[in-house]
Amino acid sequence: MPAPIPTSIKLQKASRSLRLAYADGKEYALPAEYLRVYSPSAEVRGHGKPVLQTGKQHVSLAGIEQAGRYALKLIFDDGHDSGLYTWDYLHELAVNQESRWQFYLDQLEKAGASRDPHTSAVRFIP
Repeated sequence: MPAPIPTSIKLQKASRSLRLAYADGKEYALPAEYLRVYSPSAEVRGHGKPVLQTGKQHVSLAGIEQAGRYALKLIFDDGHDSGLYTWDYLHELAVNQESRWQFYLDQLEKAGASRDPHTSAVRFIP
């Protein structure tokens, strides 16, 4: 069964999020950083080997474009604008936001990386 199509899509620049509402009454606010690090683009998905996105804490959505009847193209202020967010993928990101976000934070920690673009981790090996 295909995922539902949002009945309302709002870009909220002040909170740097995309707000989705569905016919069942459920609403989700997806932060731009979350959408950026889980971009469906080849740059992020890495052709089968995902590329960990770092330093995206302050990224914002600059715009949204509809891609046919099946997806959105999100335009981020860091210049990233590739990858189409299908209705299925957006719904999956929405309903699994908490677990996906925790997985991302765990991956950052494991890599010694940061969400902050002004921070870089240095590891000293004895």
